[in-house]
Amino acid sequence: MSHQSFEVLLVEDNPGDVHLALEAFKSSALPANVHVVGDGEAALRFLEERLEVQAEGLDLVVLDLNLPRMNGHEVLASMRQEKRSEGIPVVVLTSSDRESDIQESYGLRANCVVTKPVDGKDYMKLVRAIHRHFALVR
Repeated sequence: MSHQSFEVLLVEDNPGDVHLALEAFKSSALPANVHVVGDGEAALRFLEERLEVQAEGLDLVVLDLNLPRMNGHEVLASMRQEKRSEGIPVVVLTSSDRESDIQESYGLRANCVVTKPVDGKDYMKLVRAIHRHFALVR
């Protein structure tokens, strides 16, 4: 992508997890512009509006599975069917460790599926590692 800032969409309905993720991105050595939405429908609306306005779109989507209105698998399936968003990297960051959720996520072409750590410091370390990885490979 040709733009300078690293653009992230965080799709998360848990305010505590949103806070930790934002702190992790903010404390990262690499700058990021993080957009937050709290449900699946809002995520797809944001993506649609973003891709209408900017050809570059997003560098990363961090997606929870258990969301109100539309779950993460539905969001991911929709993204992968839409030409403009099919190539955006998606990391599923979820509290679920069910094998079926993991397999379905990879079947829908998630780039990575990670179970959320319970400890806040570990959660922030994980988010920083995800950010660093995807910022360096873009």
